[in-house]
Amino acid sequence: MSAKDIIDTLAGIEPGSALDAIRARRLQARENAQKSYLSLFEPIDAGDFSLAERAAVAAFVTGLHGESPVAAFYREKLAANADGAALVEPIKAEIERGKTSGPYGAFPAGPLSVEDKAGLIYRVSPERKPELGTRLVAALEHAHLLVFRPRDAASADMKALLAAGWSETGIVTFSQLVAFLSFQVRVVSGLRTLAAASA
Repeated sequence: MSAKDIIDTLAGIEPGSALDAIRARRLQARENAQKSYLSLFEPIDAGDFSLAERAAVAAFVTGLHGESPVAAFYREKLAANADGAALVEPIKAEIERGKTSGPYGAFPAGPLSVEDKAGLIYRVSPERKPELGTRLVAALEHAHLLVFRPRDAASADMKALLAAGWSETGIVTFSQLVAFLSFQVRVVSGLRTLAAASA
């Protein structure tokens, strides 16, 4: 189990620093973020969402947000996994294929419709589907949807995951993992910006 706080590590926060003091003011939030990381990436039982799959999804999602210490961390985590090392290059290629800026999607007809915005509907490259496998293909496509087009997510998208072999429990954990990563990327980016401003 990781003893060192993952957000502190990724943001380069040293014990006793000004940023350490800022984070200490929100101790419960700090502890809960660390507990979330441990339950998602170092679970006692990975169940039906393997550690290699978790690392692959994490490398993809954080890579979509752009190159950062967070993206590098999860890419290395994937490379260090015996079942994940072969996925590093296919995931890297799919990040390039999926890069865009959002959010996109359509609201139900009404006043918010003025904010509707069309954008990339990502699909895994046919030549990489055999390397990634049915489960990861579905996972990457769904992760991209959650990152860039969350308002378009519908029951049909859940059915695609189920059809690819994901269990309902696995889908819940997968959704929590994607949400946590988006949060983690933003927090680390904000903390690093603060550190740079105060340097």
